[in-house]
Amino acid sequence: MELDFERCYRAVDSRDQRFDGWFYTGVTSTGIYCRPSCPAMTPKRENVRFFPSAAAAQGAGLRACRRCRPDAAPGSPEWDVRADVVGRAMRLIADGVVDRDGVPGLAARLGYTERHLHRMLRAELGASPLALARAQRAQTARVLIETTGLGMTEIAFAAGFGSVRQFNDTVREVYALSPSELRTAGARGPVVGGAGTITVRLAYRPPLHVGSLLEFLALRAVPGVEEVRDGTYHRGLSLPHGPGEVALTPAAGHVSATLRLADLRDLAPAVARCRRLLDLDADPVAVDATLAADPALAALVAAEPGVRLPRTPDPFEAAVRAVFTQQISPRSARPLITHLLSHCPPPPPSPGRDEDRGLRGFAGVREVLGVPDEGFRGPAGRRTAVRAVARAVADGELSLDGDWAAARRQLLALPGIGPWTAGYVAMRGLGDPDVFLPTDLAVRRGARALGLPDDPKTLDAYAERWRPWRSYAVVRLWRAAA
Repeated sequence: MELDFERCYRAVDSRDQRFDGWFYTGVTSTGIYCRPSCPAMTPKRENVRFFPSAAAAQGAGLRACRRCRPDAAPGSPEWDVRADVVGRAMRLIADGVVDRDGVPGLAARLGYTERHLHRMLRAELGASPLALARAQRAQTARVLIETTGLGMTEIAFAAGFGSVRQFNDTVREVYALSPSELRTAGARGPVVGGAGTITVRLAYRPPLHVGSLLEFLALRAVPGVEEVRDGTYHRGLSLPHGPGEVALTPAAGHVSATLRLADLRDLAPAVARCRRLLDLDADPVAVDATLAADPALAALVAAEPGVRLPRTPDPFEAAVRAVFTQQISPRSARPLITHLLSHCPPPPPSPGRDEDRGLRGFAGVREVLGVPDEGFRGPAGRRTAVRAVARAVADGELSLDGDWAAARRQLLALPGIGPWTAGYVAMRGLGDPDVFLPTDLAVRRGARALGLPDDPKTLDAYAERWRPWRSYAVVRLWRAAA
């Protein structure tokens, strides 16, 4: 990935927080790399280098700034919205695939050889898959060191390191401090709320319209899986090593995430899924600028800047929700989904679980395939479509790893799946930022309320001006309809 020096240097000179995560600034004279917005940075041009990833900066021998903590910056919106191999690889690495399955497992998920994958990531991100995973392990270790009372050996293995020695060496190299020194330097008192409970701060790019985010999630909340109360979104999670729960509370500049995990190795995947769920790696300024250029949407954007596109922690969940929401409202679909989940095997309890409010993760492919006919309410075609999607995922005929175009083609080949359903899955399950749903009744009502054409064909043509952020326009139109 080529980084334009002049553009990057102007961003650093202006301390513009919108560029945090887009690139990283290395200062060769100090051996430190920072966020573009770091207030401590006044580097001379000749001493500055720019890197597309924290892993690339670390690979150049630089350590993370202790003031701006660049390793904890929001992820690059570019990787977040790209459906190519590099974007998909970054999302899978964030989800811990390399730690669990190694680089061969990552390459297999993406359908490329290890050598070709290594070459692509080197070209785009300046780092190998192992280096990117290592950077993530270092950040996970830092969170555990600074926010828990866990012993260093426990932290080493929870963060995904293969040995305590590897953990010690990596922390020293990345932060120029030993793990014990890092704990002392970052001591703010542990924020652990019990066994397996950790609170972390999830940074985002402002603005964030909290009201629209919580309203969106509350309208679609499935009882027993999720709920919104007192300004906090509570959610059950199904994670690679066991169940978990999270409470997400938006605040100024960050979202507070209190995680209860059965296995601390799931911290990084849980954080990645929470960021995806709340769309925290989006660039709302870029999105809003495009939508506000249309006079029909300008007032909405001005009144509610930073509206996000909430997703699902797992794409298969979005597929199930989409089938149940075909031709009915999200509110009407909720009891149908709840009934389905009631016929799935009960999940194991999560740590610290309040039995009166305990939340479970959404059912996976195997659980849905095991649901008997009486677990499906409504037309038989809905049951056929849900089972067809689950079976296609189980058999490897449907991949929901992030290739939006391929996933939509594969979905449309299944019985009971039409363009609306495939588009909804791409938008909320895979994170495609440029999906438009012209036949959606709420989208058409919203368009009518704004004086736009509500005929699907005419509206679809009109929406071309909102590219590449039509998914966000859909959310705006849904709100206008409400």
